[in-house]
Amino acid sequence: MKRVLITGKNSYVGNSFADWVKDDTNFKIDKISLRDDTWKEHDFSVYDVVLHVAGIAHVSTDPKMEDLYYKVNRDLTIEVAEKAKSNGITQFIFMSSIIVYGDKIERGMITENTVPNPANFYGKSKLEAETGILPLQDNNFYVAIVRPPMIYGKNSKGNYPKLVKLAKISPIFPDIENQRSMLHIDNLSEFIKLLIIDDDKGYFFPQNREYVKTSEMVRLIGEINGKKVKLIKIFNPFIKPFITNVNVLNKVFGNLYYKRSLTAIGNYQVKDLKETIAATEGRN
Repeated sequence: MKRVLITGKNSYVGNSFADWVKDDTNFKIDKISLRDDTWKEHDFSVYDVVLHVAGIAHVSTDPKMEDLYYKVNRDLTIEVAEKAKSNGITQFIFMSSIIVYGDKIERGMITENTVPNPANFYGKSKLEAETGILPLQDNNFYVAIVRPPMIYGKNSKGNYPKLVKLAKISPIFPDIENQRSMLHIDNLSEFIKLLIIDDDKGYFFPQNREYVKTSEMVRLIGEINGKKVKLIKIFNPFIKPFITNVNVLNKVFGNLYYKRSLTAIGNYQVKDLKETIAATEGRN
């Protein structure tokens, strides 16, 4: 049996993973809050794995938030990892992000040679957390760093709900070719499960089996919700020249995807794109 301590009682990823394995007798899950210093008195030695998902999850451009991002996403991560090691934990899993690569990626494809270059303090805080915990790794303490792309699923936050809103209110949507890596929460939960079973360490880049074309995703969301969204190319000449330099357009229509050879362990992609959208929208 794998005894797993999840840091972050309100984490979407942590709670989803706990729910994913709740009936699996090979796992025993506990959760702990890091909102105050009481976690420092908690005995980690009874666990095999720490799944560290606590942190500030979404990007803010408010300079007043910068210190908090570093305090929570970097400093707290390192503190927890140090305690995990000193308490005899075998594996420490850190949920980082694709955002560590920034937004100036040639052709939008991330390969094994792509150097992280975060564009904001959210990405920088995640990257500095990675570099802070890696030196702790040895033959008895494995560090696994997961850099997922955009995570979506039922009750998720972030950009996916914005696409849902567009799909429900707009009868048309620009038909622009692009490729984005995305990751449904069920696929991520299965990935984490396999990561723990295999006692793996290193960097990991899980993603859905298919790359996502944003316009096709909007069309599918509309279809699953009983609404027809027509994809049109008439606006493409007015949108394409600005995709690279306009942040909101880049997030929607730009390319950002992992080279397939980076995709890691086992058969964790348990749902295809249409199945993930149906599950997210509460449809069978």
